[in-house]
Amino acid sequence: MLYHLLYPLRDVFSGFNLFRYITFRAAYAMVTALIISFVLGPALIRYLRNRQMYQVIREEGPKTHHAKSGTPTMGGLLILASTLIPSLLWCNLTNAYVQITLIATVWMGLIGFLDDYLRVVRRHPKGLVGRYKLIGQMTFGLVLGAFLYFRPIVPDAGTLTSIPFLKGLFINFGIFYVLLVAIVITGSSNAVNLSDGIDGLAIGLSAFCFFGFAGLSYLSGHRGFSDYLNIMYLEGSGELSIFCMSAVGASLGFLWFNSHPAQVFMGDTGSLALGGAIGVVAILLKRELLLVILGGLFVAEALSVMIQVVSFKLTGRRVFKMAPLHHHFELSGWHENKVVVRFWIVAALLALLSLSTLKLQ
Repeated sequence: MLYHLLYPLRDVFSGFNLFRYITFRAAYAMVTALIISFVLGPALIRYLRNRQMYQVIREEGPKTHHAKSGTPTMGGLLILASTLIPSLLWCNLTNAYVQITLIATVWMGLIGFLDDYLRVVRRHPKGLVGRYKLIGQMTFGLVLGAFLYFRPIVPDAGTLTSIPFLKGLFINFGIFYVLLVAIVITGSSNAVNLSDGIDGLAIGLSAFCFFGFAGLSYLSGHRGFSDYLNIMYLEGSGELSIFCMSAVGASLGFLWFNSHPAQVFMGDTGSLALGGAIGVVAILLKRELLLVILGGLFVAEALSVMIQVVSFKLTGRRVFKMAPLHHHFELSGWHENKVVVRFWIVAALLALLSLSTLKLQ
């Protein structure tokens, strides 16, 4: 919005020429997201407390978590506001990459909100039935996949996927690309949701993912850098770095209130929106396979649950002390804060590894 209002006035005031630079708008989008978080956060937490919108603590979870009963949830509304508002202010809203990502974030956020509303406000113990949640995620993924298949943003790269560490080599999924998109979106949104189990974990890991994708989107959308690095040039994808930095600012702002001991939880409203956005950004940048590295801890969390379920059903034994993975380490004697910080360290290393693939042949 600011881009559309002020950049056309650059001939009147030369300072508005700054709005042509993605780096300028990305930096201020992040700052705007932080300010929104700090301003709206306390008011939202008070509102949630007054409405008694408290997190329902699972009985089968770690015993130490029972003390968290009475902590407000649905804080994902703050994440959505502090991500979407800066994006609307600083992005070029005619950009297809931005439009698709905003729609995906809102859609997944609405599914999460419905789940939280049914569980917290209407007091339905399980919230939105799992299969309905899955239908909502898969439906959006299939629709988006079909759209990108029939109307690709970059015609020559419509169904291609980059292979990490190997430049100039791609996988062409053809018609199966539609299914790939649905799987990536559904998988990423649920993986972030599974990681949201201890204070500051999911939001911190999300910040590292978005920061990594901010760099990737900027380089992919810059003709000079993409030629130098010998990576696929995706015209216009640089605008995604503004959205990603808005999400980084929103994540850090929410972490201010979500760090141990948490004043508010994000709920499914936040986790599904963040996971959906991460998945869509990976798809649009043709980095679906790289997401397995950059979001490696999300993948590990999801895999730990699948391994635990399959093992118990087939053998009656559990591989982990408790799933998802972060609970296994808690029950192994790691304090909650130690689990979070160590996961953050691994996430930082994975982000650096992901960016390093741009220089490897």
